[in-house]
This record gives sequence, C-alpha cells and structure tokens, in this order.
Amino acid sequence: MEEKINVQVSSEIGDLEAAILHTPGHEVENMTPQNAERALYSDILNLTIASQEYSELHQVLNKLTKTFQVKDLLLDILENKKVKESMIHRIVLNEQIESYEPYLSDLDNAELARQLIEGGEMIKNNLTRFLDPDRFSLKPLHNFFFTRDASMTVNNKVLIGKMASKVRDRESLIMESIFDSHPLFNTTTVNPLSFTGKTDNITIEGGDVLVARKDILLIGLGPRTTSQGIDFVIECLKNTKERRHIIVQELPHSPESFIHLDMVFTFLDKDKCMVYEPVILQTNRFQTIHITIDGGKVESIKDMDNIIVALKTLGMDLEPLYCGGSIDKFSVEREQWHSGTNFFAVAPGKVIGYGRNEYTINEMNKRGFDVLKAQDVIQNKIKLSDYQKYVITIDGSELARGGGGARCMTMPVARKAVDW
Repeated sequence: MEEKINVQVSSEIGDLEAAILHTPGHEVENMTPQNAERALYSDILNLTIASQEYSELHQVLNKLTKTFQVKDLLLDILENKKVKESMIHRIVLNEQIESYEPYLSDLDNAELARQLIEGGEMIKNNLTRFLDPDRFSLKPLHNFFFTRDASMTVNNKVLIGKMASKVRDRESLIMESIFDSHPLFNTTTVNPLSFTGKTDNITIEGGDVLVARKDILLIGLGPRTTSQGIDFVIECLKNTKERRHIIVQELPHSPESFIHLDMVFTFLDKDKCMVYEPVILQTNRFQTIHITIDGGKVESIKDMDNIIVALKTLGMDLEPLYCGGSIDKFSVEREQWHSGTNFFAVAPGKVIGYGRNEYTINEMNKRGFDVLKAQDVIQNKIKLSDYQKYVITIDGSELARGGGGARCMTMPVARKAVDW
C-alpha cells in the first residue's frame, strides 16, 4: 500500500503532488452518430489517435508527480464486498435497471470495473429488449476521461459533482466511492445529493470550479452549473470559521465550447491568467458577482466589472493573457473552440496545454513562457529544471474534439501551498 495522501488543493497553481486520470478506452469507441449527442459530443473520436495524444499528457505528468488511474482505484475498492454491493445497488436504482443487479453482482471485479466504465450490453432475453434499438443497458461513460468534472478537491474536502446530464451520474458515484472507501485518500466528501433541502435544480461540475486561493473560489454559472448549485456551495462555506469569497462568472449557453468556466479562464501563475476576452473582459455582456461569506452568513453579494477586478480587490493582481492572441478575431474564436484557455498548472508558471493553439502559445511565449514539446520532455531531451516558466505542448487534434483540454483531463488531489 502506498503512503496515505492527505487530500489538499488550495490553489490552481501549487506544485502538483498527486492527480487522478482516466485514460480513454473502449467507452469512447462505443459511440455512434445516433448517441453522440446524448453522450455530449459533437463528433465521434478516433480512439487510436486520442489514446496516443492522451499518452503524452500521462507520460509528462508521470515525470512530474504521482498519478493514479480511475480504473485501478475502482478495482481496489471493489475488493471490499460491502462497497461493491452498495455501488451496484446505487447504480441500478439511479439508472432504473434494477433487473440487472443480480447479473452485475455475479461479475468478477475486473469485468465489473470494465462494464461500469465501458458499458454493459443489453441482455436481449425478452421481446421488449430484443426490439430495443439501444445496444447498452449500462451506458458507456464516454466523457470519463474528463476526470475534472465528477469530483473536485477544494482545500481538504472533495466536492462530488452533481452532473447536468444524467448520462454522467455514474462518474460522480464512482469518484465518491473511491474517495469514501479507498484507504489511499485521507479526505471527506461533500455530495449535493445529501443536502437536506431541495436538490432537483442543483447541478455543479468541476470545470466550473476553480480554487483561486484557500479563501477564494471562482465558479462558472452556465449550462453545467446552476445558481442552485452555487447556493449549495454557499451553504457549505457557512460552516467554515474563516472568511470566504466566491466569484461567480456568468457564461453564455451557446456555443457548446463555453460549457465550463475553464473554457474561458484558467490560472497560469501567481500573477498571470489565460482569458477568452469576449466573455471575461468585455463590459456589459456577462455578469461577474462577488459573494462574501463570514460568520456563518452571507455578508454581501455585489456586481463586479470582471474577474480580474474582483480578484484584485482581494489582493490577487493578475495580468490577463489572451486566448488566440489579440489581433485576429477569427483566430481567437477558433482557438477557444479547441480549448485554447484550458491550461493545467503543475506549478506556478509551469503549465500544460494543446500545441495546436498556435496563436495562444505564441502569446504565452511573448510573456515569458518557454515553449516545450511533450515528446522532448518524455524522451529526456530537455531538463525541466532548466526552465523557470514553461508551457508543455501536447498534441490535441483528436482530444480537443471531445470538448476539453489539459485541465479537464486532470483531477488534482494534492498540491503544495503557494507562497503568495
């Protein structure tokens, strides 16, 4: 057994100590033009190419930190008979396939873990099922390689995502079971479904939740996270003794590239961030709201000009770098569409992103970030310790078509504190 990990993430940029990943597998191939929309994709991915691209991210992170795979962690907890029984029961109830509970219970752990992620084919043992055009009773988790959404580390707790689409509910259930049951992680989970109030309208996903500082959360209000989801976070923060701040950023509901806050804003360094300027900085378009919580109550809720201004009032003075550069409108829109703001920090000023977004990468290079190719890092052609600030570029011709970038594909569970 590895040394126990004290789950702790109090910033987006602290030195990364451990992260959870999920390498895309056959669940991505279990998609057709008919179910792509239901799976929240606009296109069908080529698994062979997507796997090669994902391997760059995985190998780079393995050189920098501890990484854990969802499937391995899932297999570990399935060894516990009570955990296995509870998980199966919750899944079949939630997905209304109660008749499959005995079948799933009889599967060995490896096959059960595979089906929980890749999907379980419908047993065509009656006329209704025979006539059903759907291939799967247990739907494949096409989106699970975006591990950020189903659970999010906020300080020393893990907030479980309440997904906007029911097709992703099982991702949250699996991640909750891992953090509640795996002996590796020392943490407490917080699940909106356990909320004593009405939960019907609560949705919150990890792409919308950014930990700016121990006392500051940024949360996107848009197609995947509702005001009720943010209200749930407010209620949770009322129980903390320290003063807390939530900066809410309203997001457009279309096009689909704006699904989460990290598709228009991410942190790069102590004093730098990447922004999609039309949403984040243009005035009179989308609201930015600053909520202050202190002494067990909401002290104030007020409008702010934008995220940059709101953070500056709290002592975080950030220089915005522009997705797509700042010259060609079409380049800005095109690169945002392909996750041009979606960077993942492994340390202050040290980030990973898609190399395909050339104008964005050039913008970073002009602002002091050395541009390093993932393959050069993997093959030890360069020493990362030789660089103070860098962006490691990974291939993303296929992965980006799934609707996310490096931040979406990583779920950090431990970071070092930042010396602000």
